[in-house]
Amino acid sequence: MRVVLTGAAGFIGSHLAERLLNEGHEVIGVDNLRTGSPVNFELLEAHRGFTELQHDVSQPLFIDGVVDAVLHFASPASPVDFERIPIQILKANAIGAWHTLGLAKAKGARYLLASTSEAYGDPLVHPQPETYLGNVNPVGVRGVYDESKRFAEAMSMAYHRAHGIDTRIVRIFNTYGPRMRLDDGRVVPAFMKAALANEPLRIQGSGQQSRSFCYIDDLIEGIVRLLHAPQSDQTPWPVNLGNPDEFTVRQLATLILELTGSKSQLIDAPLPPDDPKQRRPDITRAHRLLGWEPHVPLHEGLQRTIDSLRHARHT
Repeated sequence: MRVVLTGAAGFIGSHLAERLLNEGHEVIGVDNLRTGSPVNFELLEAHRGFTELQHDVSQPLFIDGVVDAVLHFASPASPVDFERIPIQILKANAIGAWHTLGLAKAKGARYLLASTSEAYGDPLVHPQPETYLGNVNPVGVRGVYDESKRFAEAMSMAYHRAHGIDTRIVRIFNTYGPRMRLDDGRVVPAFMKAALANEPLRIQGSGQQSRSFCYIDDLIEGIVRLLHAPQSDQTPWPVNLGNPDEFTVRQLATLILELTGSKSQLIDAPLPPDDPKQRRPDITRAHRLLGWEPHVPLHEGLQRTIDSLRHARHT
């Protein structure tokens, strides 16, 4: 296939591009490098079949020649970015979805949207199935990300219904692994960065809020299966991808300290507004539709990630 992938220099996007290239597909990687890494582009350029395109998806996107699939993964997703670049987040998700869906329509291409577990907000249903409509604060700080992703889902379904586009939506739950931005404010890289520097780990709130952490390789396997799944009346609907094993933030911090051998201390910090108290995916649909489930346990995935960070610091 000839694939257009936005957000290709990002954490998830670069791993997805690498997987597609290793499968023999041609990938046109689109990124404006606002939060994506030039280093990730350099890694991808070593692969035959990769083309780099620096472009902001809030502007119209034109690609010459055949396009078989359009994958929209371009969006800052870091909590620190919600206040730093809120307008850019809204544009990347909302206008970016419009432009990439337009490209898919023009090329007769399959379309896959990267959505998020943030579509559920601070959930009142646990675990979260795709049928749960969410509990989102549209005017809170996180609303710029949550609501623009929900808008992108609505637009994806609108293009499917109105134009017959073969669309797919993946709702991504907390994912971690090599190539994460250490300064992005999310809990895994924040804890690892502090632990490796023997600095205090800031536990927001009580630390009893729970998360489910999916290793990047497991997530990419699920995304690729969804991309390649035969079109059916089920494929346009959202599919949760994440690890259903649930841990508290405090448990995560303790495990990272153990794996790094760090002397860091745990200190209390205020809980950010609208921070979800629980987050765990119901992956029944992914199992039924894709035959997918995650396999990498948290301690193993964290160790791989820590080893990668240590290697990066010494090269």
